[in-house]
Amino acid sequence: MVSAMELTQLSDEGKKAFAAGQYEAAAAAFENAATGYAALDDPLNAAEARNNLSVALLKLGRGQAALDAAAGTDQVFGGAGDLKRQAMALGNQAAALEALKHWDDAVAAYDQSAALFGQAGEGEMRSIVLKSAAAIKLRGGHVTDSAFKMIGSLDAKEKPSIFERMLRSILRFIQK
Repeated sequence: MVSAMELTQLSDEGKKAFAAGQYEAAAAAFENAATGYAALDDPLNAAEARNNLSVALLKLGRGQAALDAAAGTDQVFGGAGDLKRQAMALGNQAAALEALKHWDDAVAAYDQSAALFGQAGEGEMRSIVLKSAAAIKLRGGHVTDSAFKMIGSLDAKEKPSIFERMLRSILRFIQK
């Protein structure tokens, strides 16, 4: 059996491989780490490794595998009261759903993620997932819904740029 220290090293190797664009190696490391943490009955670290695996699989264009890897991890983090990682897990699931072209499910998951990021005080992350949801809505021709999501995204930013403040004003004008 692998020790927790070895699994930490394996996860670190996965992160380094990911940063270097070596997504196959990263995915293999994260998958092995997730399996090892599960064997050690460490559900939080197993869920973290599965989320990292999901992101690597998305980079490899494997949407269904990415969704499968992240499935249920939001519940693990939610059970532990970790709102930030729960929101990130939902965001990973949303990205996988988006890659699979399951638009409505992706928007719903992004919305859940954004709400949790808001509760966790993570305005920048909330803004990012709301922009992703707005982009899906815009692609689908739902301009009004997209405008509402984009306004929410801009409102979530702590320090919007001048361009973002002007865009928010324009979108609010269009909204009326």
